[in-house]
Amino acid sequence: MVPGFLFDGPEQAEVTILLAHGAGAPMDSPAMTACARALAAAGFRVVRFEFAYMASRRTASGRKPPPRAETLKEEYLAAVAALDAHGPLVIGGKSMGGRVASMIADTLHAEGRLAGLLCLGYPFHPVGKPDQLRTAHLATLRTPALIAQGTRDPFGSREEVATYHLAQTIEILWLEDGDHDLKPRKRVSGFSAADHLRTLGVAVSEWVRGIVGVSKA
Repeated sequence: MVPGFLFDGPEQAEVTILLAHGAGAPMDSPAMTACARALAAAGFRVVRFEFAYMASRRTASGRKPPPRAETLKEEYLAAVAALDAHGPLVIGGKSMGGRVASMIADTLHAEGRLAGLLCLGYPFHPVGKPDQLRTAHLATLRTPALIAQGTRDPFGSREEVATYHLAQTIEILWLEDGDHDLKPRKRVSGFSAADHLRTLGVAVSEWVRGIVGVSKA
């Protein structure tokens, strides 16, 4: 079962970006909404969806915990199929959503169904457990990928990520003093959340032009 989609951005955009949520917050969380709107403002058709466990929280009593990321791959593939996007498609998501997308990206890319992978705050390791890396598959990733990461993200800071072996297909957009939601502390960094969201939109536009050659998102 594929939950309903949330759409932002122009219907006739050349490129569609499909995003899944993180482990603990829904597709319409403030962080997801802010990123989706920033990408839509850059000219993309942005589509959000929820995994079944998260969608069930809207109607069922109790709080169903997130399953292991590996078990969500088929749900993500079902969302890609249900969307049936026309034109270049980029998949990704916030935190766990981006991680799940990264697990299926090479299969879709090899089939010619995917242009790229966009991760918003990749969970390189659990908080407080820097030795439990979630990067093995990223060392051999063949799909063009962009990871937007805050420099103080507790799931993978700039200093930590610099020591990882990642495929050359992966580019990282570092957002100064950003946390896991890409938000900086303005008094510390001199940047606002809005600044970083604008930077995200510009960077994704430039990256997409590089991988698919469209003149405009």
